[in-house]
Amino acid sequence: MANERADADTFPKLLIDNAKTRGSRVAMRHKDLGIWQSWTWGQMADEVRAFSAGLEELGLKRGDTFAVIGANRPRLYWAMCAGQALGAVPVPIYADSVADEMAYVLEHAEVTIAVVQDQEQVDKVNSVAERVPALRHLVYDEPRGLRDYDRGRLSWIDDVQKVGTEKLADPARLARWEASVAQGKGSDLGVILYTSGTTGRPKGVMLTYDNMIVSARNGNLFDKLDENEETIAYLPLAWVGDHLFSYAQHYVAGYCVNCPEAGETVIEDRREVGTTYAFAPPRVFENLLTLTMVRMEDAGALKRKMFRYFIEHARKWGEKILNKEPVPLTARLIYRLGDVLVYGPLKNRFGLTDIRVGYTAGEAIGPEIFRFYRSIGVNLKQLYGQTEASVYITAQPDGEIYADTVGKPNIDVDVKIAESGEVLFKSPGVFLGYYKDPEKTAEAKTPDGWVRTGDAGFIDPKTGHLKIIDRAKDVGRLKDGTLFAPKYIENKLKFYPNIREAVALGNGRDDVTVMLNIDMTAVSSWAERNNVVYGSYQELAGHPKVYEMLAAHVAEVNKSLVDEEVMAGAQIKRFLVLHKELDADDGELTRTMKVRRGLIADRYAPLVNALYDGSKNADVATEVTFEDGRKGTLSARVAVRDAATYPVPAKAMEKAA
Repeated sequence: MANERADADTFPKLLIDNAKTRGSRVAMRHKDLGIWQSWTWGQMADEVRAFSAGLEELGLKRGDTFAVIGANRPRLYWAMCAGQALGAVPVPIYADSVADEMAYVLEHAEVTIAVVQDQEQVDKVNSVAERVPALRHLVYDEPRGLRDYDRGRLSWIDDVQKVGTEKLADPARLARWEASVAQGKGSDLGVILYTSGTTGRPKGVMLTYDNMIVSARNGNLFDKLDENEETIAYLPLAWVGDHLFSYAQHYVAGYCVNCPEAGETVIEDRREVGTTYAFAPPRVFENLLTLTMVRMEDAGALKRKMFRYFIEHARKWGEKILNKEPVPLTARLIYRLGDVLVYGPLKNRFGLTDIRVGYTAGEAIGPEIFRFYRSIGVNLKQLYGQTEASVYITAQPDGEIYADTVGKPNIDVDVKIAESGEVLFKSPGVFLGYYKDPEKTAEAKTPDGWVRTGDAGFIDPKTGHLKIIDRAKDVGRLKDGTLFAPKYIENKLKFYPNIREAVALGNGRDDVTVMLNIDMTAVSSWAERNNVVYGSYQELAGHPKVYEMLAAHVAEVNKSLVDEEVMAGAQIKRFLVLHKELDADDGELTRTMKVRRGLIADRYAPLVNALYDGSKNADVATEVTFEDGRKGTLSARVAVRDAATYPVPAKAMEKAA
């Protein structure tokens, strides 16, 4: 960070600066066919320069928008900087979007060129091309399967770069490119990132270079990140988190970003590169823990006993050791032995051995899951951010880590709580506005410059940390006045490896009820050990023994709620297990895996009615979307069960009233 010049206020300028000051350092790696390919900052600058000149030959110009679609690949990251060097604005799009979702963003953003990963993305874009009149050309990274395609509107990145290299051989053309980079300013629009769209169509969040670069600089300062970090880029390109961690902070600090071979190899690849700075949404940490617990159930009796003993010891002393708090010598010695036998191998298996700073955000993480990772020595922290904030609103400083908070306001960020309980913030990362949507922009920003987050929370007077309760619109009350915070209940349920997803209902009703999704990996392993025979997900989800197992989990959650005065009256009265997994392709989850509660309540109305009218079963037919875009219908009879509840203490009843 010391080498960064103050006048390097755009990413193309930062790239040129890094090429001059740390040109021989490795900037990016990509694992391809099992081999890591590397590019230094100097080589990356050459690649981007040639790519940029080639895009200019295809007609990309200042003020244009261009799409970037695909997995984490160096050339897709380079595409963003290459277009920005011309004054164009990148619009990353979720690679797993179905064609209709993609068409909406392409058309709304008025994209002129799309840079995509492979044949799959070319086919999706071509299938909706008539709905995107501004789109005139596609550029692809991987040529496999595209040999016989019409070349009129299609180019391979290699060919685009070759043309760019030839054009830049002319000193006048090179000077023109450098002048284009110099023309860019920090206040210019740098990127449009579309929100996940929990309540409707995604909104295009306009962020300037200053928004991202200042946020990245402050984030690096907060966690003392420098050019020596190693990160792995595997999150969606269209998500603001990836844009910060794998692009903005990368350019500002000068550290190395590693692109994995595939989504399935991330853990192995993370282990190989020795990742020091990592980010993952809670679901990733939940899945890792689920797989671990499933494997341990299949292990021998001695291994299981050893694992449980040392994990229990870690839960008692691990966080205190990580926080450098006083710990008895005997406990330290046992922990050290546990590190050799259990914690170290676990961290190595997760690819977290070299982690210096790890973050989770995007959704609330279950406190038990969060404490598990910290107890085995992973410096996992929480942050709270939004696309509209260029990520950072709050983060947990080292030494001040609490499972139920999301930290203190980050550098240069102000946070306050409105009378309604909604969290508001001001920061250098505040977005310009929503693209082509002044009404929504006015709704999000107050006249005096504060941004409404849409989340309900409060500042803990003991720690000064922010606590998020739930989305402000989702927090409600039962008929008797008891506070109803669905996400809080859902996260307690999702702590159990057998439960992948949960949807809590209850606002304005007499009782709380939940719809559950089983975790196929965990439950199928359990079924094998317990001689439960099944032929499909639907059959396993509806099995009586599965219901018995989940009923025990629900009862445990209810028992834990009794100890919490405000939530004691919000125990789960009834539950059911959905016959299908909630799916982003079916619109039930966002592309960042957030539950769309309103849509689910409407789609599964017969099940909701059954949860509240005392029915033992309910019939439901659900439209599903297959991977090739075709639609079908899945019908089922779903069982509804009562849950064990516990007496609410009189003190809690008074609190609710």
